[in-house]
Amino acid sequence: MSVFGDALASASAMLAAGDATLAEITLLSLRVSASATLVGALLGLPLGAWAALTRWRGRQAVIVMLNAAMGLPPVVVGLVVYLLLSRSGPLGSLAWLFTPAGMILAQAVLIFPIIAALTRQTIEDVHAPLAEWLTSLGVTTTQRVMTLLYEARFSLAVVMLAGFGRAIAEVGAVMVVGGNIAGSTRVMTTTIALETSKGDLPLALALGMLLLALVLLVSGVAQALKRWLESRYV
Repeated sequence: MSVFGDALASASAMLAAGDATLAEITLLSLRVSASATLVGALLGLPLGAWAALTRWRGRQAVIVMLNAAMGLPPVVVGLVVYLLLSRSGPLGSLAWLFTPAGMILAQAVLIFPIIAALTRQTIEDVHAPLAEWLTSLGVTTTQRVMTLLYEARFSLAVVMLAGFGRAIAEVGAVMVVGGNIAGSTRVMTTTIALETSKGDLPLALALGMLLLALVLLVSGVAQALKRWLESRYV
């Protein structure tokens, strides 16, 4: 049997047996990426809504920066966060380097601009047909933001899924900040990269199959939600 065939057979056996190492790595990956998505949302949703509904000097520059930051190279983000969290860095006292907390921070920095930029566009689209109605009610800016966030909740769920998908598939930033410490910071992407380089193909392939399934699931849910929204509002 070929090398690929042997690795595939072993990987399938690991998946079927519910291998403990696979479960540990997968659960940590989900926890890190979900936490990073939550942090990114807590920062990105208000900023995106604020940029959509207010006019101020420098707004266009902020929008351009957010759009550009959607393509931030993960390794650059990892390097910056590493320097911030290093012992001599401004956040060194947190002792987050090579911990899940540091990985969450790196992923949050990476997906925050994605959530903020997509939220801004979503809120602007929702606000356009409701602007006169909200103005006639005399609502405050805070009330306007909360109303629009509620009206756009399903579209924003798609934005959140996009952020999570970006986080769960990311490798560069978490490898720089978290390393790949067994039982501590081993996530799916870093383990796939490093185990492949070491020749442990069954583990890498099993994790790759799981990661692909997760990415497809997130993409499928996002697409289904988008189609449901289009059928509801068109």
